[in-house]
Amino acid sequence: MKKAILLTLVLAVVAMMAVAATPIKIGAVVPLGDITGDQAAKAMRLAVAEINAAGGLLGRPGELIVIDDELKPEKGAAAIEKLATVDKVDFFVGGMGSSVHLAQIPVMKRYQKITIWIGAASYLCENAVGPDADWYFHLHPWDYQQGASYGLGWTELAEAYPEIRTDRIFLAYEEGGFGTASHESYVALQRLAQQGEGAWAAIMNDYMGVSFKSAALGGGDYRAMLQQAKTYNPDLFIWAGYDADALPMLQQAKEVGFAPEFFVGAPPGWPAHFGDSPLAEGVTLYGMWAPTINKVSPAAEHFYNAYIEMFKEEPATYFAPLGYTNIYFLAEGIKAAGTIDKAPLINALEKVEYASPIGEVLKIAPSNVIKHQGFTAQKILQWQGGEQQVIWPLELKTADPTFPFPSWEGR
Repeated sequence: MKKAILLTLVLAVVAMMAVAATPIKIGAVVPLGDITGDQAAKAMRLAVAEINAAGGLLGRPGELIVIDDELKPEKGAAAIEKLATVDKVDFFVGGMGSSVHLAQIPVMKRYQKITIWIGAASYLCENAVGPDADWYFHLHPWDYQQGASYGLGWTELAEAYPEIRTDRIFLAYEEGGFGTASHESYVALQRLAQQGEGAWAAIMNDYMGVSFKSAALGGGDYRAMLQQAKTYNPDLFIWAGYDADALPMLQQAKEVGFAPEFFVGAPPGWPAHFGDSPLAEGVTLYGMWAPTINKVSPAAEHFYNAYIEMFKEEPATYFAPLGYTNIYFLAEGIKAAGTIDKAPLINALEKVEYASPIGEVLKIAPSNVIKHQGFTAQKILQWQGGEQQVIWPLELKTADPTFPFPSWEGR
């Protein structure tokens, strides 16, 4: 009898040790050929390394499995299927392109694993997820939330700097899901503005949108669109595309002599060392983070320094701190729940308040459709002297805005 009891205890201890040694698997899908996906994946690895060095999650190591979606919907959907059935991950994280995510959502619904997604701004993705997916958490602002935050930003900038005008707005948008949804969002915002409602009511009188094919998806000739923009003569010229469009679009704008009051870029990420180009000076951008936020956020400063130490490069896109936040938000929920079981973990994640390197505290609340939305606003930044400076929100401002956009002469 004593031997049997001893054997049972030994087996129980061995089983407990085996469970403790079993990693918690996190499956990430990002476009590794794009700077957003590359740096997001690196930042996720950094977060997992830090968490494991501190003892792991519930005494178990975290394991990150990353698959490249190549910005192709079919690849993104296949990646989710593989992570669920072959790698048998516990959670899904990552994301960037809306078109890719639209193909992934039906597969995610089949498995209903807790998903914490940092990309895909299109409201079409939100509608596809639907209101009943309690397993789904979305951290990136939706397109309509971004549009509203920009309206608030430009309104406050116009009040602080009366010379700034935003009456006429031109949006150049890539023809995929991301860009098209951005255009539709602006159309809706203009409709509200004409009725004296919404965040753009006091500052938008006219709007025009024209599509282009992104260099990331085989395009790269923007001349016809830029000529239309030049004829329209906007106060704000905004382009919604990818990092591959940034420099060639500026080069072609210089070629056709187009220099609007504000030249605004709204890609998910920018090319590494973009600020070193003389073409970058005075370019305004929408984003969630800039290295200068280090001055006002200890969490941002820690992330920035740790990322450089591990990868010997500077994070150049907000998807880097967003990827880091992706992992830590999940980790905070697991620690609070004391388990990775679905129901208690969802409940814990709903209550997490994480001081993120984005410069804001991440808290979950409902959006127009889904139950679990994270961040709801972007920031307005500007390239000045090779650095991204925050020009709005005013309470986080690191520099005054430069306007009008500098002429092309001499650069």
